[in-house]
Amino acid sequence: MWDYEVNEFKNYLKLERSLSNNSIDAYLLDIRKLTSFISENHGTSLSIENINVSIIESFIKYLFKSESSTYSQARIVSGLKSFFNYLLLEEKIDINPMELIDAPKLVRKLPETLSIQEIEIIINAVDLDSKEGMRNKAILETLYSCGLRVSELVNLKVQNLFLDIGFIKVLGKGMKERLVPIGTKAAECISIYMKEYRTNLNISEGFEGYLFINRRGKNLTRNMIFIIVKDLVKKAGLNKNISPHTFRHSFATHLIEGGADLRAVQEMLGHESITTTEIYTHLNKNYLKEVVNKFHPRS
Repeated sequence: MWDYEVNEFKNYLKLERSLSNNSIDAYLLDIRKLTSFISENHGTSLSIENINVSIIESFIKYLFKSESSTYSQARIVSGLKSFFNYLLLEEKIDINPMELIDAPKLVRKLPETLSIQEIEIIINAVDLDSKEGMRNKAILETLYSCGLRVSELVNLKVQNLFLDIGFIKVLGKGMKERLVPIGTKAAECISIYMKEYRTNLNISEGFEGYLFINRRGKNLTRNMIFIIVKDLVKKAGLNKNISPHTFRHSFATHLIEGGADLRAVQEMLGHESITTTEIYTHLNKNYLKEVVNKFHPRS
C-alpha cells in the first residue's frame, strides 16, 4: 500500500535530511503500522488522498488499546506527522490529516546516575590480573571520561585517538563526527591496554582499526559491553540498575553540577537539541539551590 509514496519519502529522508538507516527504518515502521491498520479496517484500495482525521483518530485509539507505551505512541505520531508533512509539501495531498493530532504527553524520566564514589567502586572491581582487565578498565574510564554512547564506544577507531592532545574523534548519530576531550586517566588506560594487550592479539582481517577487541580478534559488540558492566556492578555489590548508558548520564550530570556550560555539555554529548541536554539540570535540586544562592542578587 502506497509503495511509491513511501519509497519517495524514504529517498527524501536519506538524501535531503541525511538521516541514518536506523532512523529511516523507524519512520518506515511507523508508516507500515498505519497501512496495516487501514488494510484491516478499510481495505487495501484506500488511496493516500482519502486518509482523513477520522481514520487517523481511529488508528491512535487502536494504538492506545494495544499495549504500546506512551513513548511508542508519541514516536509513531511524530513519524506520521513527518510523512504527511512531506506529502503536503510535495502536493500529493491537499489536507494534512495529522495537523490537529496531538502526541501523548510524555512524562520525562530522570536517568539513573552514579556518584563519583560509585564509579570508583565499579572501576576498582575490575580484575587487572585477568587478560581483559586493562581493556575493561579502559572501557569504563572512556565511557565516563567522554560520555560516549555504547555504539560510539564499540566503533571507536585507533586512528581517531589523539591522546597526545587529549581528544578523540567520535562517530555519532546520523554519521556525524565530533571531537570529545578525554581525561588523563582514560588516556593512560587506553595506552596501557594498547601496549600490553592489544598488540599481542591476533586481530581478524577487517577489524584492525577498531580500538576495543575481543579475544577472537574482532570488535566488541554492544551486548558484550552491557555484560561487562553488569558483571562489574554485581561484583562491586551495588544494588542499582546500571547500564553502560548510566556512565554517560553520570558524565553529563557531574559536569553540570561542577558548573560546566550547558552548550559545552551538549556539544560533547552530541545532542542535536539542547532540550535533550537540559534534563541533566533537573537531577540535583540541591545543586540548583546552590546556584541560586550563589548567583542571585537577592539570595
